[in-house]
Formats: sequence, structure tokens, C-alpha cells
Amino acid sequence: MQTLLPLAEQVASLLKARRETIAVAESSAGGLIAAALLAVPGASAYFLGGAVVYTRKAREQLLQLPREAVTGMRSASEPYALLLARTASARLGASWGLAETGAAGPTDNSYGDAAGHSCIAIAGVAEEVITLETGQSDRVTNMRTFAAAALELLQHRLSQ
Repeated sequence: MQTLLPLAEQVASLLKARRETIAVAESSAGGLIAAALLAVPGASAYFLGGAVVYTRKAREQLLQLPREAVTGMRSASEPYALLLARTASARLGASWGLAETGAAGPTDNSYGDAAGHSCIAIAGVAEEVITLETGQSDRVTNMRTFAAAALELLQHRLSQ
């Protein structure tokens, strides 16, 4: 958490200054993105909510995204990450949606993505999606790296 907190503080400051809000949908980061944003005092000014969308059932129940909405889409892909970001933002009425999906490890995911693979998306006034490949199989390290990359992407976008 200590490595994520400075990034979360920067994001929080930018969101507050802009009077904007965030909703998070994460998978392989396991809640670290939301936890970092909530660790900043005053989070209720900008954080509307988040979900760990780790399974199909979680996606359907927490984000109300039916199977039909993801037909032809791989879970750990850029289009899927963008769909999650858009949906999180829309469901909670947030200025921004931030989503992460991938394979934390130590093994590859069931879609054939190597451990250390993550797709991260932001949706709001602008949209951006990146793919990250750490080349690492360490689950905890990958989770932290995915969360940091998501916060960095949002920080960069909010700074523009």
C-alpha cells in the first residue's frame, strides 16, 4: 500500500480540484486500486464505489453486464477493460471509470494470457486503454504493479 498511496494522493488531489468522481472495476488487482483511493482522507468527495469483478457471476451481478454484452470479447483484453470502465462510470454516475483486467499469476489465465498481463482502461471525458506485460509470475508483485499502472494512467489523464 505504501507504494500506491502517493499515486492515490495525486489522483485524489486532481479529482477534488476538478470536482470529479471515480468508479472502479478491477479484477487481477484484487481491490488494491479501490483500497489505495479510499486510503486518502476525504475520499468521499471523489470515490463513488468499486467492484472486484473477478468472475463472470461478479460481472453479471455487480455491474449488471449480461453474457450478451461481452459476446466475442476476451476477458483480459482492451475492449473488455474499456467496457468495464464505461459500465462502472455509468452505473454509479461517475465522471470517470477506471478498470483493470488480466492475469496476476503465478500461472497463465484460462484465455492464454501470460502471468503479468493486464489491460487497463479509463473512460470519461477522454478514454484510454493500455496493455501491460510485466514478464513476472509473482502474483502479489503483479497485483501491485497493475494497481500502480492504473493509478498512473488516471493521474496522467487528469493532469492533461
